[in-house]
Amino acid sequence: MTSPDGRRSPAPVGAPSREKLLVLLGAVALAGLLLTVGLGLALYYLTHPASAHPVSAAGTAPSQVPPGRAATGPRPPGDLVLARRDDLAARPMRAGSAADAQPSVLSTRDPGFIVLPASTTAGPVGVPAGFTHTPAGALAQLAAIDTAALDSASLAGVRAVIEGWAAPGGPTAATWSGVAAMADFLTAAGLPEGKTPDLAFSATPMMGLVKAADGADWVVACVDFEVDATLSRTARVALADCQRMAWSGNRWVIGPGAEPATPPSIWPGTDAAIDAGYQELRGG
Repeated sequence: MTSPDGRRSPAPVGAPSREKLLVLLGAVALAGLLLTVGLGLALYYLTHPASAHPVSAAGTAPSQVPPGRAATGPRPPGDLVLARRDDLAARPMRAGSAADAQPSVLSTRDPGFIVLPASTTAGPVGVPAGFTHTPAGALAQLAAIDTAALDSASLAGVRAVIEGWAAPGGPTAATWSGVAAMADFLTAAGLPEGKTPDLAFSATPMMGLVKAADGADWVVACVDFEVDATLSRTARVALADCQRMAWSGNRWVIGPGAEPATPPSIWPGTDAAIDAGYQELRGG
């Protein structure tokens, strides 16, 4: 504002100058950019966990021969079963990329669908349970396990889930790829270990497949999720997980052995997802 004598009037007390407003707006824009980039980077780490090559419960890579066991010669029947299941779990899947995991154009093709049975009870850590003793039941149980782990948005929550849902000899709170993925996410997002009130995860199982089955009690199930991460802003990404599912007593659990080959995280409903063999998941 200019006075009658041509001099600029001082800004009202407490009113920000134009320069300060520009600096403030620039800082807000930069913070928003950093937040968006950080959240996107964090989600990238979530789809590419650090433990891409997990070791077995004995601490050896799946291809190695445990101490004291001959690499050749006849194997006991139990060893033959384990070897067959190791081969089925380790069978590579279609390669994916970070770009595949981003929201993309949906396909007009029909992917087919898998009807997931309904939960009839609650299991450890409140995870839905009571799914049928079928491959679709194993798929539904894995979807419930992973959803609970991701929705916890914390390392403690993910650890509690795997501790309640892994059989002896299976993944642990120290080795599970889900724990490593959450740790990578929180690190990339610059968040502490504990649950952050400002962070919200929403994992929705959208597609899936049964990679392999060996008898009625063992299945390699794979679920492809849409994951929404909100930290002031929301970022979306696809995240896929495969696990050995074993029937134990009256429920499916994550079974013993090394985790299966890493599946491709592909945006659900796209041509790439269909080409990878994923089908739509429907509730029963």
